[in-house]
Amino acid sequence: MIRVKKTYSIEQFVNCESLIGISISPDDEKILVGSNRSGVYNAYAFSRSGDKVEQLTSSDDNFIIPKGYFPDGRKFLFSSDQGGNEITHLYMQKEDGKQIDLTPGTEEKAEFHRWSLDENSFFYESNKRDPRYMDLYEMNIDTLEPTLLFTNEDGYYVSAISHDKKYVALHKPRTANNSDMFIYTQEDGVKHLSEHDGDVHYQPVAFDLDSNFLYFLTDEDHEFLYVKRLCLTSGKTEVVAKEDWGIVAARFSPTHKYLYYYVNHDGKTEVKVLETATDKAVEITDFPEGQISGLAISKSEKYMVFLVNRSTAPANLYVYEFESKTLNCLTNTLNPEIDENDLVHAKVVHFPSFDGLDIPAIYYEPHLEDGEKAPALIWVHGGPGGQSTVDFNPMIQYLVNHGYAVLAVNNRGSSGYGKTFFKAADLKHGDVDLADCIEGKTFLIETGKIDKNRIGIIGGSYGGYMTLAALTFQPDAFNVGVNIFGVSNWERTLKSIPPWWEASRDLLYKKIGDPYTQTDYIRSISPLFHAENINKPLIVLQGANDPRVLQAESDDIVEKVKENGVPVEYIIFEDEGHGFTKRENQVTGFRAIREFLDRYL
Repeated sequence: MIRVKKTYSIEQFVNCESLIGISISPDDEKILVGSNRSGVYNAYAFSRSGDKVEQLTSSDDNFIIPKGYFPDGRKFLFSSDQGGNEITHLYMQKEDGKQIDLTPGTEEKAEFHRWSLDENSFFYESNKRDPRYMDLYEMNIDTLEPTLLFTNEDGYYVSAISHDKKYVALHKPRTANNSDMFIYTQEDGVKHLSEHDGDVHYQPVAFDLDSNFLYFLTDEDHEFLYVKRLCLTSGKTEVVAKEDWGIVAARFSPTHKYLYYYVNHDGKTEVKVLETATDKAVEITDFPEGQISGLAISKSEKYMVFLVNRSTAPANLYVYEFESKTLNCLTNTLNPEIDENDLVHAKVVHFPSFDGLDIPAIYYEPHLEDGEKAPALIWVHGGPGGQSTVDFNPMIQYLVNHGYAVLAVNNRGSSGYGKTFFKAADLKHGDVDLADCIEGKTFLIETGKIDKNRIGIIGGSYGGYMTLAALTFQPDAFNVGVNIFGVSNWERTLKSIPPWWEASRDLLYKKIGDPYTQTDYIRSISPLFHAENINKPLIVLQGANDPRVLQAESDDIVEKVKENGVPVEYIIFEDEGHGFTKRENQVTGFRAIREFLDRYL
């Protein structure tokens, strides 16, 4: 018997709640969370029992991401930009609701690092001295006066600060596949810690409590990143944690009772929590279905809070008490108007590409009647080097709910599948990675559930570029294209990257191509210079304030497609940047995409 499926509006999907930026108050009683329940991300305080929720900020235009309570438990710190321009400032909100911009420079971009162990200050990075590089500062929380700790003149990333404030661990990418780590002291300056040959990553993550060891991620002699530690006196290293998949982050609880790390396991995120004294894993009984997308441990180290999402529901907030081993869910973020049984569980699948390389993907198949064949979309993630996972995606679920199959392809060059896979598309973008996406059509057709004559391609950012590349370089491969703030002209984009990306400029040039020395190649992979080939309907969405992919990228490709006499639709969001942070814009954009697909696919 076929279950009758209910369809839902885009408003119903977008009216699910999204949570980010969790932390716990010093007294363990409140949980600070960012939520978009008001339509824009604001800061909220949940009581630990979940019986009380207080909205702390009331922005109706710019997103607010909470960073944590001050040690007094009354004030809190948050981050926000203006209209999606990514020039984030750090703000303190007092008990009376008054907000103070702690990094008020007009062009100053500031990023929170962490609170100090002595509770007298917090560390943050800022590019106010030089727009290209992020310097490290310490801000006294009583005087609100910053002190410059490290002047970054060589494109380093600040990775960790020792609790005695003596050491600063630094990270510097050489290419997307090779990086080094360094340590800085006032006495000795910057010292190189990772002499090596070939492509190996070294990325510091934390110092131990006594500043004797530096913990770091590396993939030396391994396909995937794992955790090691370096003794700062002897120079000896030892393995701390190693998995069959990549460890993408590792952190300590406030006084290092626990070490926790995130594992990227074939498109799913797993988190392992270890007691540092015993290396014994903390086993959480009755763990909910899904994956952890954020975690924090309280100052007392009695409680752990985390977000768990699954492909059919957005992240919910959980509280775990270590001693009693009790787990409590504080939220229900799926819109109550939606029956989760009507949604589709994502399946992790693999298929062979044109050269036999195994390509991972996330597959969503709509509920179908016997013999019914659905239209389908190849979904391409951002990047280059991003990854599609089994997280809840309201836009994908909306499209699937309305009859479209979606295959989110993790083409070669995607992260999460080892360093060999990751670098397999370097200087071959718009070519071998696009071929992987086209091979995804074969997978779809072989399910027997897809109409081979109704397959489109969709993506945002780098995925938007892949959409344009498909319509340009393989114009007969797909029936329609959906480009969400995608690159059309790599020459312009690579020359106009935001100044605060200076440390990654060479990395991008070595991965995609150098717009100054490889102009002919860069133009050969840029759809704008070959747009006369586009003969399939296209829709383009663009944020006017996007600092990464300028509006000109979309303006130009739309004009070229119009010249071809091909149907093209174009929507500009005046108050967005590189992504949609406002619910009303999501509704407008996602609805327009579905109406376009209904019309042409």
